[in-house]
Amino acid sequence: MVKAEKSRKKFAQTLRNIWNCRMLYLLLLPVIAYYIIFRYLPMYGVTIAFKNYNIFKGVFGSPWCGFDVFKKIFASENFWRSIKNTLVLNFATLIAYFPLTIILSLMLNEVSRAAFKKLAQSILYLPHFVSWVVVAGIATNLFSQQGGTINWILKSFGVEPIPFLSDNGWWIFTYVVCNVWKEVGWGTIIYLAALSGVDETLYEAAYLDGATKFQRLIYITLPSIKSVVVVMLILQLSRMMTIGLDAPLLLGNNKVMSVSQVISTYVYRLGIENAKFSEATAIGLFQSVVNIIILLVADKFTKMIGEEGII
Repeated sequence: MVKAEKSRKKFAQTLRNIWNCRMLYLLLLPVIAYYIIFRYLPMYGVTIAFKNYNIFKGVFGSPWCGFDVFKKIFASENFWRSIKNTLVLNFATLIAYFPLTIILSLMLNEVSRAAFKKLAQSILYLPHFVSWVVVAGIATNLFSQQGGTINWILKSFGVEPIPFLSDNGWWIFTYVVCNVWKEVGWGTIIYLAALSGVDETLYEAAYLDGATKFQRLIYITLPSIKSVVVVMLILQLSRMMTIGLDAPLLLGNNKVMSVSQVISTYVYRLGIENAKFSEATAIGLFQSVVNIIILLVADKFTKMIGEEGII
């Protein structure tokens, strides 16, 4: 009885608190409604992966088929090729992108003139807002083997044209370069915010002790943002199975299909072009589950080496 009375009083207090802050909760209603309508309710569509989906019968009318759809996609060679290509492209981009964002952030943090720093940041952020359609057009004009600017320059020096867009290895290189150019500036935002929170007295004490600028960087700056670096790395790793549709679809072509077909383009061709909605949904569900597993493993590993992690 005492426990029930305490629970009742606690519930009544919660209701009073909600009522006292009712205007704030009223402001939250559109956000809550958005997530319920567009995020949570559509989750029922995942059941398509376990059904022999018929577009005319709909989600509710289509018969269940268990894991038959998963068995079908797991037996597909194109499915495993798309996974391999996704991991290769994401891993190659991560190797180039992740350290460059940190280095670029450290360089911008050392700029003393505020006007120049703001100008440099604006120039670096700008490519993030450029559409992939435009980026693909720029890349074609730059890297094309016939008439491309880079190959034209190489040819003027007597160097043979390089098939940036038609050779598998060079296409991966071109893809990574385009991604890094487009997003590296935008990726510095969080690191610059973390660097702005470093205690200036630490730099002053190190300067008085005779530490060089490089030593202050190694022993003060990097350790101060280590937790942010770890969190960003975990988040990057958790997206290893996720890749945007725009870049591989627009930069890819039939000559490099063996490396440019990734999960997103494979799902696009299955679901939109071939109307195989069950297979496309099953691949999307598999992709999400693997991302969650990678996230949990990466977080567990960071905790094992003494970092906080994100979970």
